Amino acid sequence: MRAAVLYSTVPPGTSYAEAQPLVVQELSRPEPRAGELGVTVTYSSLCHSDLSVVDGSRVRPLPMALGHEAVGRVAAVGEGVTDVAVGDHVVLVFVPSCGSCRACLAGRPALCHRAAEVNGSGDLLHGEALLRTPAGERINHHLGVSAFADYAVVARESVVVIDDDVPDTVAAMFGCAVLTGMGAVLNTADIREGQSIAVFGLGAVGLSAVMAAALAGASAVIAIDPNTAKHGLALKCGATAVGTPEDAGRLIAEAAGDGVDIAVEAVGSARVIASCLGHVTRGGAVVSVGLPHPTAELTVPALQFAGAGKRLLGSYMGDAVPDRDIPLYLGYWREGRLPVELLHTDTRPLAEINEGLDALAAGQVVRRLFQA
Repeated sequence: MRAAVLYSTVPPGTSYAEAQPLVVQELSRPEPRAGELGVTVTYSSLCHSDLSVVDGSRVRPLPMALGHEAVGRVAAVGEGVTDVAVGDHVVLVFVPSCGSCRACLAGRPALCHRAAEVNGSGDLLHGEALLRTPAGERINHHLGVSAFADYAVVARESVVVIDDDVPDTVAAMFGCAVLTGMGAVLNTADIREGQSIAVFGLGAVGLSAVMAAALAGASAVIAIDPNTAKHGLALKCGATAVGTPEDAGRLIAEAAGDGVDIAVEAVGSARVIASCLGHVTRGGAVVSVGLPHPTAELTVPALQFAGAGKRLLGSYMGDAVPDRDIPLYLGYWREGRLPVELLHTDTRPLAEINEGLDALAAGQVVRRLFQA
């Protein structure tokens, strides 16, 4: 099997095409153990969370085979798996919920304790890492998926079976971008028809949040990003107004008076989280979806909470229940109400993965797909 492996991080601002931090190489192909599946990856998708591992913002054990958003076909079934068959069409999900921890029993599998543990260590839900170089060196798994590859062994809990007729170029984006952005609005914020919303950061997650707000019947959907090249796409996704951060106050005042009901931060910036708190009305909610640097600290006026009833809500993987939400969102797509294909910028061979990192860092792509 072939996979893109990160051996050492490189600082932000580096030319990834020159540094080549991801090495596309041959690894020994593992077989699934009990409770696992072997999946032939058809398309993988590059996300800012991958870039954050490459530049060291998200600390992970190295070496690691990266990639956490993908679609594929089941190639092998491990012992004890009876509800998935070879040939099944599957979306890969980066939180393999155990089903028995405190979070899973509370109906919040995105916060699974066991998954957080093994995702942090580079292992799989049902055992230690399986990936090895031909010389026997351990290669860690990325979020239980390691999708920048032509094949992956994953926990059964890391896949959602989907219909055969869903195009792979659409399905590839549902395991992270769509699940996270849609879920932040529909699950975490629990938006209601007629409410107003502002989305800060128009990457694939932010644009998915825009689509969710439009789908839910928001009265105003204000999309904010300093990259004006993304504004037209946001309008196609359902935004009613677009602008830069400098425009945010004016656009929000025009659409919602003293503030929006919901503000979604999809940037990964403590400064933007703080500004969002100032852009919501009394009783409004800020949903933090982005992943700031681990050392970033948030300073906000404490009286905003008890004094104005404002809420700051964290949203990991959109508080999703993947087995429920992915089929639901695919249903919206089938009805023509969720134009996910707009997020797909282009498709490149896996050999160009480092050039893809440069394009993503420069804001030139939303979702670039890769074929191994």
